[in-house]
Amino acid sequence: MLTIDPTQIPVPKLHHYLLGAVGPRPIAFASTIDADGNDNLAPFSFFNVFSANPPIMIFSPARSGRTNTTKDTYNNVKSIPEVVINVVNYEIVEQMSLASSPYSPGVSEFKKAGFTPLDSETIRPKRVAESPVQFECKVIEVKELGNEGGAGNLVFCEVLRIHINEAVLNSEQMIDQQKIDLVSRMGGNWYCRADDRSMFEITKPIMTIGVGFDKLPEDIRSSDVLTGNDLGKLAGIQELPNETDVNEFKLIELSDLFVSLEDDPVLLEKELHKQAKELLKENKLDEAWMTLLAFNNG
Repeated sequence: MLTIDPTQIPVPKLHHYLLGAVGPRPIAFASTIDADGNDNLAPFSFFNVFSANPPIMIFSPARSGRTNTTKDTYNNVKSIPEVVINVVNYEIVEQMSLASSPYSPGVSEFKKAGFTPLDSETIRPKRVAESPVQFECKVIEVKELGNEGGAGNLVFCEVLRIHINEAVLNSEQMIDQQKIDLVSRMGGNWYCRADDRSMFEITKPIMTIGVGFDKLPEDIRSSDVLTGNDLGKLAGIQELPNETDVNEFKLIELSDLFVSLEDDPVLLEKELHKQAKELLKENKLDEAWMTLLAFNNG
């Protein structure tokens, strides 16, 4: 394993490791204005939401690693502490990228990147009409993390209004993760698209308590077929199937396999683990457990 002391490598190389490893990162497409009222629009992937009550977002327009200069966005929020954080989806990702060009201060990225400005209700910066979700925010704090190139500047934003394109809502008026088609930043020139080919669901164990890895039988825990993810699913069950259910499942669903491999227990166990793995892919947790337990049952 490569081990790195951040103080012993150049900042650009450290920056590469950080961005290559920490991702996908959501994008804050930040709209601000300067003291003269000029619009500015720039994307930042050092960004996330950190509180719902109050609703707080933070993004970081870092100092340039090459020139140690500050971004127009940072200068603007220090002067006019207001910002619209526009969400970026796949439909506007190329325009968003164009807006990240180093245009001179006072040049409107709205015009350069072909975006439509919309008036905000509570603040002066404009919203991006093409963005599926727009957050009007007041800047409540700017925390500078250093004065050298690459240093971040945390912009704490309190959300005052949220505007959502109805096209991305489901029947319950909630945001549909399939419809919104979000994009995020990876390392280098790479982006990630959150669509039905890349997203998957995991039920959160908020109201349930799984048995845990320590309760997994040793022959299952040491399987050369089941992965750590597979074991994690298995360990999330609240209670193991009872012996009666396992026997019934064995007789009905697994009898052919047991008959065909009754003289080869090693291969039988491996095949059972393979079947359990496929059941886990289909989120059939109980069936997967009964398949595994059948080997030593009866």
